[in-house]
Amino acid sequence: MSQQTPIIIDIPAYLDELGRRARAASRHLAAADTAAKNGALNAIAHDLDSHREALMAENRKDLEAGKAKGLDAALLDRLELTPGRIDDMIEGLRQVAALPDPVGQIFDLNYRPSGIQVGRMRVPLGVVGIIYESRPNVTADAAALCLKSGNATVLRGGSEAFHSNQIIAASIHRGLEAAGLPADAVQVLATTDRAAVSRMVALPEYIDVIIPRGGKGLIERIAAEARVPVIKHLHGICHVYVDDEADPQKAFDVALNAKTQRYGTCNTMETLLVNETIAPDFLPAMAAAYWEKGVELRGCDLTRAILGEKCLAATAEDWDTEYLAPILSIRVVAGMDEAMAHIAAHGSLHTDSIITENLTKARRFLREVDSSSVMVNASTRFADGFEYGLGAEIGISTDKFHARGPVGLEGLTSVKFIVLGDGHIRK
Repeated sequence: MSQQTPIIIDIPAYLDELGRRARAASRHLAAADTAAKNGALNAIAHDLDSHREALMAENRKDLEAGKAKGLDAALLDRLELTPGRIDDMIEGLRQVAALPDPVGQIFDLNYRPSGIQVGRMRVPLGVVGIIYESRPNVTADAAALCLKSGNATVLRGGSEAFHSNQIIAASIHRGLEAAGLPADAVQVLATTDRAAVSRMVALPEYIDVIIPRGGKGLIERIAAEARVPVIKHLHGICHVYVDDEADPQKAFDVALNAKTQRYGTCNTMETLLVNETIAPDFLPAMAAAYWEKGVELRGCDLTRAILGEKCLAATAEDWDTEYLAPILSIRVVAGMDEAMAHIAAHGSLHTDSIITENLTKARRFLREVDSSSVMVNASTRFADGFEYGLGAEIGISTDKFHARGPVGLEGLTSVKFIVLGDGHIRK
């Protein structure tokens, strides 16, 4: 049942109970076959489609409360469930249902000299806790990916989307039950108390991994408090390096797209690095295109010597800033070594790209730049689960263990070794 108002509860006891139920449900879900999981996803999609008016009515409560609290236009836009966004949410569930099921896949099976076969099997993580802000569609997206990958999930959405999240949760529970799966496999917290987040990230006995989705402040807080492993990225300071052996048109197109296709995403370029040999010819036309789109430029001394006073002086802080806005830092560098050194010093291990026609340089950049996505002659905006063929993503990880880069179904699983014998004993 959907809770119409946040409940006032004993937070530790409430989270412990949710955790116990999630752990029990995870065992059922890990054993569920693909048909049952797909049946649940399609049933959830059908239920959401059948309750459009109720979804929009509950969403209006959140929008009215948001306006009363003074939320800005951008936050209200992210919060709103339009008919098109409901369509996208439903289609997303159906697309996940159509994806291959990673659970139970066996690979790397080889005979050993002893006669046994050793391989690995893909298995669910168990219980995934997801903490996110604003967009209520994340409730359906996250539930879908966790369900298909055989994981139970505990979801804590933003307080501003409380009513929307609760009614989406009701559809999810009805869909699970229709498919014969436990409703406890997906639980959405029925409280807006911030203390619930602190308790949630301190339950390693019930929750196997936490995935935060939101601003840097939220993610830093969770990473600092968590006793559960966290799959995270704090920010996306993405770079494009234009080499002296770049094709000028490719460089122009990629650099423009990487910054201006969307400003508020973690895979948007924040710093453009340009080889000093081509900078006098390349930067004026590039800057004109940025200015035409209303992008503020902040450059190093060499950049300003080329572009003039209209380009503002970059500060030391600019190289470490994720703007998420029409602002771009530009630095002229002596070559690829200086570009890679800049990325190493100021990057966030997210996404970095080189534009060059020199294959040797491209391969070296791919090998030496230590980011979760490294590209050649492509816009950083491609760093996305859908664009990578994952179908969807739960987030992007800049950590170095387990999942790295866009986290799709495979990133929500682990592997275990399996051994096949026929009465073999070790001698």
